[in-house]
Amino acid sequence: MKPEEILAVSAAVIQEDRVLLVRRGRAPAKGLYAFPGGRVETGETLEKALARELLEETGLLLTTASPYRDVVLRGDDDQQIFRLTVFRATVARGPVIAGDDAHEAGWYSPEEIATLPLTESTQHIIEELRHLPSG
Repeated sequence: MKPEEILAVSAAVIQEDRVLLVRRGRAPAKGLYAFPGGRVETGETLEKALARELLEETGLLLTTASPYRDVVLRGDDDQQIFRLTVFRATVARGPVIAGDDAHEAGWYSPEEIATLPLTESTQHIIEELRHLPSG
């Protein structure tokens, strides 16, 4: 049986050397920390889905987004394939409030990130973005 393919988005947001992360409350990757994001709903553009997911999971408003990387991930049971577009994004200032399927949400320093259970793709992208020139 061919796995179901699901379009998804996530927001890689780094401000003042801190990364916006959520602890996932549902599969895939339940219990792991990742960038906020989720499935693209029927009729949504990737950018609209990104803004909606960011608001639902963190309470923050998306201000800018540009596609950074496409990642293909297998679901926890191998019955789903997620075609994830990761965006470099910025958000409006405000309190971070975990919502929807995020058990926790917040800004994390490099030292804190080193102690968190992260998804593999999140870890790789954080490392890449930290080594890019600012601007």
